[in-house]
Amino acid sequence: MTAPQSNGPLIKLATVTKVFLTEEVETHALSGIELEIKEGEFLAIAGPSGCGKTTLLSILGLLDTPTNGEYYLANQPVAQLTPSQRAAVRNRQIGFIFQAFNLIGDLTVYENVELPLTYRRMPAAERKKRVMEALDKVGMSHRMKHYPAQLSGGQQQRVAVARAVGGDPAILLADEPTGNLDSVNGKAVMDLLRELHREGATICMVTHDPRYAEYADRSVHLFDGKVVSETNGKTAHELEESGFDMHHERGPGNPS
Repeated sequence: MTAPQSNGPLIKLATVTKVFLTEEVETHALSGIELEIKEGEFLAIAGPSGCGKTTLLSILGLLDTPTNGEYYLANQPVAQLTPSQRAAVRNRQIGFIFQAFNLIGDLTVYENVELPLTYRRMPAAERKKRVMEALDKVGMSHRMKHYPAQLSGGQQQRVAVARAVGGDPAILLADEPTGNLDSVNGKAVMDLLRELHREGATICMVTHDPRYAEYADRSVHLFDGKVVSETNGKTAHELEESGFDMHHERGPGNPS
């Protein structure tokens, strides 16, 4: 996966805050976030439900804008881009992997992976090459004519990973990629992400589960919208000592 050439980190957030306003309440989802992600790094954003993990990932993915602060992607400020500019950056530089897979039910596996590439007006031959390479990479080329409903949850997430990597993005953003999977399929998806990282992918993953945070080079821990600690290769035991519930099993209905 390729990132635009820059002299600094691939991603930099400077004093980013996010405030949600309603008629009766002001909710500070993020407060003064300082974060850098280097090219080729595997970063985990960890913390309990409601700590701001998904809000932070939405800002990183240009799906939301910070209330205050700066966001630089490959040294370029992107926090205040227009909607069309943000869409173009998302399509070319960011690959998304969602907890709920977000595959389109009436499209085949092949068509789901191909769809983001069509928005680039990419020639058909190049699209086919990229789709087949992506499906081969995740071990799903033999299922390319199947529909999502014909696949298991683990297979659907593999297709979602193929869709994310097919465009050769600068960074992969994974929002609880194992959240809807059992432990066996969850581990298989994490092994796949680790292999992609070893091949050079830059990955930023949100997780509530310290077992999966261990796959990352570095973990940033959020609590009440603030970065409270940062660790490198922290063990499950150390994370448990920090207050994580190692025995918690998340079901599909448990919010992030």
